[in-house]
Amino acid sequence: MEKPQAEVRRECLYIVTVTLILSALMQVVFLVVGFWDYTVLLGNLWGAVIAAGNFYFLAMSVQRALGKDEKEASDILRASRSRRTFLQFLLALIGALIPAFHILAMLIPLLFPRVAIALYPYINRKRGEKLTVAEEKEGEDD
Repeated sequence: MEKPQAEVRRECLYIVTVTLILSALMQVVFLVVGFWDYTVLLGNLWGAVIAAGNFYFLAMSVQRALGKDEKEASDILRASRSRRTFLQFLLALIGALIPAFHILAMLIPLLFPRVAIALYPYINRKRGEKLTVAEEKEGEDD
């Protein structure tokens, strides 16, 4: 298996960070509404691991597909999607069958990477503007 590139590591770290933040917020919500117990924490952790792992394997598949012709890249991504979906379903089913995991607390984190991806442009807007200004200054110096 090939080593993840810096961009893959950076994006995965972002997804894991947002997933952990949203998981902590979910714990607070369960606590406030009075439904919190240890099964919520364990289910949340299991779901977060499934979600982050799914994103990691997606990122590695995209990395593998880069530089391939269109047909081969499409095949790589299609096969990856099938495997990841099946594995995600299998792990969620195992989690649902284990009484120590709260089912809802396990399933909600599966949506957190999608939330993180949707928030990405807003979170990085200022960073992108700074990079544009720095790039313009480098261009003026030439």
